[in-house]
Amino acid sequence: MSLLGTGILKGLGVTLKHFIATYAEDFKYIGRKAGLDPRPLRRQNPLNHGMVTIEYPRERLDLPENFRYIPFLVKDSATGEDKCTSCGICAKVCPPQCIWIVRTEDPVTKRPVPAPKEFNIDTTVCMNCGFCAEFCPFDAIKMDHQYEIASMGNRKQELLFDKDRLSVMDTYHAGIHPLDWARELEEKKAEEAKKKAAAEAKAAADAKKAAAAAAAKTAADAK
Repeated sequence: MSLLGTGILKGLGVTLKHFIATYAEDFKYIGRKAGLDPRPLRRQNPLNHGMVTIEYPRERLDLPENFRYIPFLVKDSATGEDKCTSCGICAKVCPPQCIWIVRTEDPVTKRPVPAPKEFNIDTTVCMNCGFCAEFCPFDAIKMDHQYEIASMGNRKQELLFDKDRLSVMDTYHAGIHPLDWARELEEKKAEEAKKKAAAEAKAAADAKKAAAAAAAKTAADAK
């Protein structure tokens, strides 16, 4: 049959079908973008027909919150200081061992200060697993959504991220990880409430103890 040209016609029919379906999807896309269709804007999904390839970099899909790429250090916007205490847990759990940390040292006592003097990540080795962010006990390291880090320059210099390049404010973290940020705020609020309750209980116990001691002293003086 293909020798008689029917195979070619069938193939062209499939091509024509996808060609028409592509434009039909484009009209749906325009309608959704204009707010005429309440369905979410997403061109690349199993329900679409025709051309489903995202024309990067002209088109980009919204990244899911849990998308992870290169880690970054979180700075407290209230104090402007890094949340990192240079404990080294992230470097220990890192599978490819691409994290190097140098602790800050007190110039007088020569004792370590809970703050990183240097914090480096070799992005050419990082496997984006997220173990560093998962195991950090201070929520000081998170996974970034920025994946466009290719460089045409010096590979070793530009793809070795230092502390200045890794550190961003917690407002950035709140913007790309809203659910994670809300969880952290709830945990912080619960911890503060727990500390407040413990302090109030201690103050009540101390007051009760002081009242008992004063009553005992009064009784002793009366004798």
